[in-house]
Amino acid sequence: LSSLPFLIRSACQLSLSTALFALRFHSNFANIPFGLGLGFAYMQRLLHLRHPTPSSLPRLNLRSRSRGTSAATRRHSPACQAHLHIRRLTSSHAVSSSSSSKTTSSTTHSATSNSVTATSSLMLFRQLFDRESCTYTYLLADGGEGILIDPVKELVERDVEVAQQLNVKLKYLLNTHCHADHVTGTGDLKKVLPDAKSVISKASGAKADVLVNDGDTIAFGSRHVTVHATPGHTDGCVTFVLDDKSMCFTGDAVLVRGCGRTDFQQGDAGKLFDSVHEKVFSLPDETFVYPAHDYKGRTRSTVGEEKKYNLRLTKSRDEFIDIMANLGLPYPKMIDVAVPANLVCGIQDE
Repeated sequence: LSSLPFLIRSACQLSLSTALFALRFHSNFANIPFGLGLGFAYMQRLLHLRHPTPSSLPRLNLRSRSRGTSAATRRHSPACQAHLHIRRLTSSHAVSSSSSSKTTSSTTHSATSNSVTATSSLMLFRQLFDRESCTYTYLLADGGEGILIDPVKELVERDVEVAQQLNVKLKYLLNTHCHADHVTGTGDLKKVLPDAKSVISKASGAKADVLVNDGDTIAFGSRHVTVHATPGHTDGCVTFVLDDKSMCFTGDAVLVRGCGRTDFQQGDAGKLFDSVHEKVFSLPDETFVYPAHDYKGRTRSTVGEEKKYNLRLTKSRDEFIDIMANLGLPYPKMIDVAVPANLVCGIQDE
């Protein structure tokens, strides 16, 4: 009985749809009272939970003046759509009624499953952006513990605020490499968050609380990222891969449809090509690629996309080396400030 108002509305809608269709498209006034009667007949069937079949339904006299009416047009007519709506409605009602005992018997199991889903640990993820250097900073957290990847000095206050608002205790502050276009925020973050530890690769030659090598893991909550060495842009570049391989944070090794330059900081185009194909392009195609920078408003890509569309890394190794040797890029404007500061990553003194 609780569904009675809905059934009455459905019947009235069917009646009006049938009548208006007959009047507008077929100029057949005889079908108007027929449509009204059909709606009330359906309502009676629904109230008695009787499931109408096509053979039991009265046929409409919808003879059009135009003999060219197609089957597709008839299928999409209001009358036909209303007919289908009533069929689906009564069918679902009947199924619901006949299976009520099964639903009741499984209530306890369903409630338990929903409870597990609601309380299970879901990783928190935020992508933050610095307009000046077009740098992405990433916050990942689980169980109240988090890591921050590639923070920027000028945006330390923002990063702390976001972490506090989300009730995240930052455990590790990671850098994908020794950046040349901005100063890392790890040093200033450690002044505000003394329990947080700075992280960078041992191969970078930079200082930090934790120096990592290829294959090392960094844990937060019940999750972790694995270090994949991807040198070439610099000697110390690494990619951080989430434990389920759903995400990877590639720094400058792989950008969306591009890659970092190789003409300074011990850059080596051949080494970059090899490391990316071995350590990044070997991940599942569905793995999301989150770069350290983007200059065209793109936020992420996938391994599959980059294997197919990357303008540089899809070339042969020799072609790639030639492309990288002839980019003709200007000298980075921040390199003389950023690199010396980033070499003392996480422990800068005033």
